[in-house]
Amino acid sequence: MRDPDLRERRILVVEDEYLVADLIASELSEAGAIVLGPVGSLGEALDLIGMGASIDAAVLDINLRGEMVYPAADLLVKRAVPIVFTTGYDPASIPPRFACTGFCEKSTSHGTLPSAVASAIAARGLG
Repeated sequence: MRDPDLRERRILVVEDEYLVADLIASELSEAGAIVLGPVGSLGEALDLIGMGASIDAAVLDINLRGEMVYPAADLLVKRAVPIVFTTGYDPASIPPRFACTGFCEKSTSHGTLPSAVASAIAARGLG
């Protein structure tokens, strides 16, 4: 399988764990993406999305220091922005309204996240 090409794609990263956020940002950058953030809180994510930034896809940790990321995800869905959730939670715990979003388990996402983001973009017909 060839490496995913995220060249010039603007990817929002919302992750509250610094080391995980840094790893995600590095993986996406290596695939050619322009990383927005990372931001570590729901408030920061809502602010960035609310500013009308051009976002091609988003990688969202579900639990941000006890706050669920779903309000930010709802705004992104309204803007037709593809989403990939990263979490340690069981995928069954994700609300049904996000059934069509991508998903990567944090424990196994190393190396697979750029492909998941590229797939989410392609699924939206934005590839």
